Amino acid sequence: MTILITNGTVVSPEGIVEADVLIDGERIVALIAPGDTSLGANLAASADRVIDAAGKYVIPGGVDCHTHMELPFGGTFASDTFETGTRAAAWGGTTTIIDFAVQKYGERVQDGLAAWHEKARGNCHIDYGFHQIIGGVDDDSLKAMDELIDEGVTSFKLFMAYPGVFYSDDGQILRAMQVASNNGSMIMMHAENGIAIDVLVAQALAAGNTDPRFHGLTRPWETEAEATHRAIMLARMTGAPLYIVHMSAKQAVNVLQEARDGGWNLFGETCPQYLYLSLEEHLSAPGFEGAKWVCSTPLRSKAEQHQDELWRYLRTNDLSVISTDHCPFCFKEQKELGVGNFSKIPNGIGTVEHRMDLIYQGVVEGKITLERWVELCSTTPARMFGLYGRKGAVAPGFDADVVIYDPAGRTEIGLHKTHHMNMDHSAWEGFNIDGHVDTVISRGQVLVDNNQYHGTKGHGQYLKRGLSQYLI
Repeated sequence: MTILITNGTVVSPEGIVEADVLIDGERIVALIAPGDTSLGANLAASADRVIDAAGKYVIPGGVDCHTHMELPFGGTFASDTFETGTRAAAWGGTTTIIDFAVQKYGERVQDGLAAWHEKARGNCHIDYGFHQIIGGVDDDSLKAMDELIDEGVTSFKLFMAYPGVFYSDDGQILRAMQVASNNGSMIMMHAENGIAIDVLVAQALAAGNTDPRFHGLTRPWETEAEATHRAIMLARMTGAPLYIVHMSAKQAVNVLQEARDGGWNLFGETCPQYLYLSLEEHLSAPGFEGAKWVCSTPLRSKAEQHQDELWRYLRTNDLSVISTDHCPFCFKEQKELGVGNFSKIPNGIGTVEHRMDLIYQGVVEGKITLERWVELCSTTPARMFGLYGRKGAVAPGFDADVVIYDPAGRTEIGLHKTHHMNMDHSAWEGFNIDGHVDTVISRGQVLVDNNQYHGTKGHGQYLKRGLSQYLI
């Protein structure tokens, strides 16, 4: 079918223009300036559907390049399936996710990827791709890194944390980075000093410090900054491109910024939780309530101004992407596994539904520009992970992934308001946004309109990604 979006304001990183958007089938075919009749004097009469976007922004669908649907963690699984998680994402204006296939030590990388294809195939409401977690660096997994490029998996995640689960030592990281340097893939790094953290955790528990807030106190900023520096030095040695995930400490981003000033292929990502939530207010909530906000890297101290500094680094582009690290767990039966022992609390927060709204509030409050909102949440993630040309822009030839956003609307976030994730609580309960996702279109299919859901399970397609379009 053809859809004509009229009277809207199209936003891109390059600027803001008044234009109509013509969609034919799954692609955008034209942007039409006011008064332009080159495609006909009355396009509205011939379109199958006309959507009036007067007073609203027309933006590319969000690209969330860091999600964990059904991730096994701490003896349980992330509570969102690919079906429930991608449906929730669509409600919030995200039309593409890149999830993480998992290989643990002793398993074949190819088997891990096949398992994630099986989980996702036929279940997604929006388009999806995969990164590959390498949990056991050996000759076979290093060979697989080359083979997976042809499968459209062009980024590989390593962990400097979680000894005994995903942890890689410096020698293993070095070997994986050497492969990435040769094949052009991106290394994604969870940068925390897991060996030191385990000592601090054991000492805290021995002292009887078991509450959720000690999750943050035993992962101090020094463990993130040190690991960030070490990862950068290993990347420098090998020439591998490096993307640091979920950065939360201002000192760690400062390390990244100094290295980026040298012109290296280094990139940083943060998440809404590190921009809005804090150790004092959330992780230290009375009783066991703080478990709702246990994630890694942890929430940082507001008194130390980590949040303000992360917003600043977003403005300077030293942080290039905002993702969610969406890894939800229910409070009952999952988070409560850590009652009496904070180290047993499953790590993760559910945010995939709220990222576009939460970051738009940063526009309202003057922290970033409208153009930067689109760049951080859609355009840069698409370019960073080899999807630009299909995703990340409202432009002719791109997939018709389009969101119509109403700046005069209002979104009240919470379990019983706009929460569609498969969780029994919301980390964002009580947050109010001065804006609203009105219409969401994925490859020409209207998924959300007028507060009604029209999407279908299985609409989402697997995306074979190219190499990052930022590498030099």
